[in-house]
Amino acid sequence: MEQYIIAIIMGIMEGMTEFLPISSTGHLILVGSLLGFTGEKAKTFEIIIQLGSILAVAVLYRERYFSFFQKNKERGNTPRLNLIHVMLGIIPAMGVGYLMHGIIKTYLFSPNTVLIGLVVGGLFMIFAEQKSKKIETTANHLDQLSYKQALGIGFFQCLAVYPGFSRSGSTISGGLLMGANYKTSAEFAFLIAVPMMVAASGYDLLKSYQYLSWDDLGLFITGFVTAFIVALLAVVTFLKILQRVKLSTFAYYRFVVAFLYWWFIL
Repeated sequence: MEQYIIAIIMGIMEGMTEFLPISSTGHLILVGSLLGFTGEKAKTFEIIIQLGSILAVAVLYRERYFSFFQKNKERGNTPRLNLIHVMLGIIPAMGVGYLMHGIIKTYLFSPNTVLIGLVVGGLFMIFAEQKSKKIETTANHLDQLSYKQALGIGFFQCLAVYPGFSRSGSTISGGLLMGANYKTSAEFAFLIAVPMMVAASGYDLLKSYQYLSWDDLGLFITGFVTAFIVALLAVVTFLKILQRVKLSTFAYYRFVVAFLYWWFIL
């Protein structure tokens, strides 16, 4: 029973944080450490519940994903977001993640490195928000994003290979710096999260499949379903409050979490 409670807690944490600019990986590492849920089994569990969060976004944006493979006759030659934008947004980080996978998993998955990522990532978010005020906004919705902007966001996403930096935080900040507004940056971050995380989680799963056991099936299903449901609610809620809550608000939250963990736990 204790493990199922841990599964629910971790699932809630994953679903709430995966698409917010506060670093889901960082929170899972910190919370897992507090709960004593660590080791290879815990790492495999985290991969499984991340897939739950991915499924939530795939469901919410299913029409947009389907449109990538359909010809829109009504728009004709009108520019719109397509698969090329998505590929440009994920290739840089996938390349960096593949090359640095061993280093990242071996040396950077610890509470100390996460705290650094939370703070530095938060400072970057504040910088991006302030800098964006001086940059002309050219993309007020997804279909206005250019290939150049998509690629630029892709390069900023590379920062997220450092645990605690936050994939959403780096991509949304990158979007602001590339001339996209908040909502467009966030939605593009969500869209490219699915192929990006499927590839990353699939690669991790292949390397750790030996830690999967039928005895843990209930545990994994519990975490997966919890993360899926919570992520559905989190994405919808985040898009609604994004117009009223600045990116810097999430940065300050990151600072508080890092300080409290450092002060009371380390």
